[in-house]
Amino acid sequence: MKEPNSDPRLAGLNVYRVGGAVRDVLLGWPVYDNDWVVVGATPDDMRKRGFKPVGRDFPVFLHPESAEEYALARTERKSGHGYAGFEVHASPDVTLEEDLLRRDLTINAIAQSTDGELIDPFNGQGDIERRVLRHISAAFSEDPLRVLRTARFLARYASLGFTIAPETLALMRQVSQSGELEHLAAERVWVETEKALGEPNPEVYFTTLERCDALSVWWPALAGEALKQGLIALAQVPSSSALPLAHWRYAQLLSPLTADQREVLAAGLKLPNAVAQLARHAAHTHALLVEPLDGPKVLHWLERLDGWRKPEQVEAQLALVGVLAPEQMARLGHAWQAARMVNPQTLIAEGYQGAALGRALRERRGQAVVAALT
Repeated sequence: MKEPNSDPRLAGLNVYRVGGAVRDVLLGWPVYDNDWVVVGATPDDMRKRGFKPVGRDFPVFLHPESAEEYALARTERKSGHGYAGFEVHASPDVTLEEDLLRRDLTINAIAQSTDGELIDPFNGQGDIERRVLRHISAAFSEDPLRVLRTARFLARYASLGFTIAPETLALMRQVSQSGELEHLAAERVWVETEKALGEPNPEVYFTTLERCDALSVWWPALAGEALKQGLIALAQVPSSSALPLAHWRYAQLLSPLTADQREVLAAGLKLPNAVAQLARHAAHTHALLVEPLDGPKVLHWLERLDGWRKPEQVEAQLALVGVLAPEQMARLGHAWQAARMVNPQTLIAEGYQGAALGRALRERRGQAVVAALT
């Protein structure tokens, strides 16, 4: 990646690295991508230099080589509900400080010039040293998504000793109680939650939302004892599974809930099918392990996982069993392999067909499971 001061496409422009990249360098945290702000330029200036416009609601451009985002400096004004309810003003007259002022937290409002100078009008460096997440201005409350984002940042940095400033937590509670959170798009809520579930301390995300009265808006079933049990389960996930860690954590978080409660959450959050299905499967596994194993229960478990058509779903749940009840993993693994060995072609050769074939196949699989378990 070319630095702006050596990139001829940006010659003569005022370019600043902003946001997460600057923050994470100061924290010693890994930096995965860069965001840039261009001050004093117009959309035509960017297009003439080969940048590709991608911002639908405000001028953001992709570098033709690095594909990093370069946004024109802008201000925002609240004009409606939710995350998208803003009027954006971008022009060459918008200053860097005005652009930084619209951001959420002081630690996210530090810019770095091409020669390495830090521009920090809201003392984000001081809050990094104090390990505090603090809002920049009262405009924080205009975007309800910031409640979730702040909780997510705490889930990321809690291990570094970060806390939320009391006045910021109070503002988060005010937003939650105002009804603004209900206007967020479900997809945006899930994006933030999925990111939080991948952070080092995902449980902090949910406990923080509970503290500021936000949990009941989108996760009404996760209250009191259900949340307590869910957070314990959230820490018990397979380490060797090919499935995303965040999805396993979500499935485990919901394991104390009823089937109806899980489905209501899945519909409300518009979850991807794979995530909702994993939560169902994990619940089946929890139910199986509550009582001593027997043949009919194990066969029913394999059928609910659609194991004959999708064996990878059984393998995933066996990985979960290895975490929840490792002493049962070998028995269930043997039962699964025994059931898979039952060959429909053998039954067809014996003369079975149609519905009789289906019944015989299930009976033989059940016998194989019983034999493997005993």
